[in-house]
Formats: sequence, C-alpha cells, structure tokens
Amino acid sequence: MAETLVGLIGGTGLGDALAEEAGAETVEVETPFGPPSAPVRMTEIEGRRVAVLARHGEGHRLNPSRVPYRANVFALKRLGVTHVVASTACGSLSETIAPRDLVVCDQVIDRTLRPGKTFFEALAVHVPLADPFCPALRGLLVQCGMEMDTIVHPGGTYVCMEGPQFSTRAESHLHRQWGADLVGMTAMPEAKLAREAELCYALVGIPTDYDCWKPHEPGDNPDQILESILANVQAGTDAANRLMKAAVARIEEAAGTGCGCGSALARAIWTDKAAIDAETLQRLKPLIGKYVT
Repeated sequence: MAETLVGLIGGTGLGDALAEEAGAETVEVETPFGPPSAPVRMTEIEGRRVAVLARHGEGHRLNPSRVPYRANVFALKRLGVTHVVASTACGSLSETIAPRDLVVCDQVIDRTLRPGKTFFEALAVHVPLADPFCPALRGLLVQCGMEMDTIVHPGGTYVCMEGPQFSTRAESHLHRQWGADLVGMTAMPEAKLAREAELCYALVGIPTDYDCWKPHEPGDNPDQILESILANVQAGTDAANRLMKAAVARIEEAAGTGCGCGSALARAIWTDKAAIDAETLQRLKPLIGKYVT
C-alpha cells in the first residue's frame, strides 16, 4: 500500500491561513495542464507530512472560474498525495445550517460551464460518481467533528454554480426546491478530477451567509452585511482549520478501508488500451500508468 499523504486544498480564507502557518518547503510542480494555483507547501501538521495548496492562489488572485483545477489535482497526485480534504466558503440554503456551522458534504449538483472537467479529453474514461466524496474520509471528518464545540453537519448537498457573480434570488429559491443545502463555486470539477486521479477526496463547507433567499435583518446596511460575512468567514475558517488538523492526525482511520477511490479507473477506461498512443500515455502516466503498460 502506498504511503498515506494528505493534501489540504484551502478555499476562501483557509487557503491563506494554512499557507501562512505552514512555514514549510515550497515545491513547484509541473503538470501537463500548466502550473497549479500556487506552489505546493510541504509541511507537518500533527506530526504528519502534508501538502497544502491555496485554491485561489497567493493573495486570492483567482476567481472560481479561473482556478486551474486540473493542474491543482494533478500536482497533488504527482507529489504522492492519497487523501485530499478541501474547504469551500459557501452560502447556506437551509434554515437548519447556520453561518459558522461546518458541513461535511455528501452530494453535489454541478451547474458549472467551465472547461477542463476531465483529464481524459483524448480518451473515453467514465469513472463512477454516484457518491462524489470518499465515504471513509467523510466518516473520519464527521467523527472528528463530533468532538468539536462547532456544529458539524454530517451531510449536505452542495450546488456548484459557475459564478463569479452570486445567485439571483430566483436561482437561490430554485436550488432550495432541489433540496440542496449549500451553494458555492468551487466543488466542481475539483471532486470529479479527484475521482479520476483515484484520490480519496472530502469537502468541508463553510457557510458564511444564507445566500440571497433569506432577507437580512431590517436596518442592516451593505457595510454591516459585508462585515458580518467576513466575520463568519474568519470564524468558519478557524473551525475548519481545527477540523482538518484533527482529521490529519487520524488519517490512518480512513486509509485501507476499501472505499474504492484508489481503484476508480480499474473499470473506467473504455478506450482500447492498445490504441492509446505513447505521447498520451506519457502525459497521463501518473494517472493511468498502472493500467496501461
């Protein structure tokens, strides 16, 4: 079994927080899909080696539609990462999920239009995605969340919209009618690519507000609303940081569980392997090398 190596993908707030505290070796990783959002920082958290990546780049330069998702996931795979815990700031679509809670997502609805949703544009590869997040890694996060003073919801459906603009009110109500619990802009295609890369991947949602379906308190002005949201981002970031660190310390509980993430490509490559040209094989070797010789 490969050595367990955790990758942490930090979203709004958490990416910078993790990068600042890492105090670690900075690694530049080349990928066939260009450079990742930022150099990967190799560090230790709770005595374990960890790869930290800021999804939006240093200084939050990249909006969700411009994040190089393929390069980010490929870079972590190339470094030997086996498990990824990602965070995402988002809006709550549920009365029962308040800002400053955390949500260990279990489902996702993809409404994005962005390109680069697969590594395999030159091949026919169909990975299973009925359960888009690793059940073993999710279970570990839920267990760790039960030991925190923050409310950590054990499941939730995340709608990933394109952005970078926020929802219209009609869209927000539509997402609620679909039964979704959160809305954000970054879970996809990140989760799809992680499955194609055979990585165990889990997503921690950090609700910062109630999107636009729920009216603000009477008398709140735009500055007060923004101040409240930023305070929620900070509080949620701190809680998510604690949750992710707790999971890192216990990662072996999610390893070797037979979740299936590490063999997602075993029956997914439909292209005749003899027809895969040498250039494509070399380019994608970290992903398909063990299946195509």
